[in-house]
Amino acid sequence: MKKVERVQTGLRIEKRMLKVLKGLAEHLDISVAELIEAMALHAFEGKTPFGSDTISKIDQLKAVYDLELTAAESHGLSEQD
Repeated sequence: MKKVERVQTGLRIEKRMLKVLKGLAEHLDISVAELIEAMALHAFEGKTPFGSDTISKIDQLKAVYDLELTAAESHGLSEQD
C-alpha cells in the first residue's frame, strides 16, 4: 500500500447527498472519506468509480433519501435561505 498524508477538512455538502454517501460507504464497508478519495481518483483519470451493482445500490439509496439531483445540476446549486 502507498503511504499518504491525510488532512482534516471542513467539507460542506448537500444533506441528502451525504446520506447517500454514508449509506454507500457502509454498504462497501469503507469510510466516507475513503469513498470520496476513490471517486476523486477515478474522476481524475476519466474513469467511472462504480460498477453496475454499486450503481443499483446508489439508485436505491437515492430513492430512500429523496435525492433527485443530477450531474447536470452540479454547477447550479445554491444554499437555502
